[in-house]
Amino acid sequence: MAVRPPPSDSAASDAEAMVSALLTASRLLMAVSARSLASVEESLTLPQFRMLVVLDTRGPLNLSQVAVELGVQPSTAMRMIDRLEAVGVVARSASATDRRASLILLTGPGQRVVSEVTERRKQEIAGIVDAMPPGQRRHLVQALQAFTEAGGEPSVGTMPLPMGW
Repeated sequence: MAVRPPPSDSAASDAEAMVSALLTASRLLMAVSARSLASVEESLTLPQFRMLVVLDTRGPLNLSQVAVELGVQPSTAMRMIDRLEAVGVVARSASATDRRASLILLTGPGQRVVSEVTERRKQEIAGIVDAMPPGQRRHLVQALQAFTEAGGEPSVGTMPLPMGW
């Protein structure tokens, strides 16, 4: 097994600068997401909206699948589902393959929330991108594609519907 040499000071400095820039960009994108969500549906939290996006992009899922997708315990996912069902943005449906299980699915109002929030996010992000110099935009696209691939996040273009998150 090959042993990697320790990173040089320059490489470590580049990595720190990259992490710092990504944290700042993440903060900006979280603010865009929060504003977009608040303008459409004030009662939903970002984690609840994330569940709607998961259901929108992945289709109906059982409780365990929802919990795995969100990285939470099934009991946490169940409480979120209960709240979202109460406001009419998700519903439960009997599983066709297992009578003991139910599937969680997005309702029409839930799909509208995802679409409207996603459209507002796109508009705000487009405004930010328009403020950037054109040469930097090209480099940003390449860097973000490499970053999302390294993190295992599928491209919006490969999803059946826009990610929305």
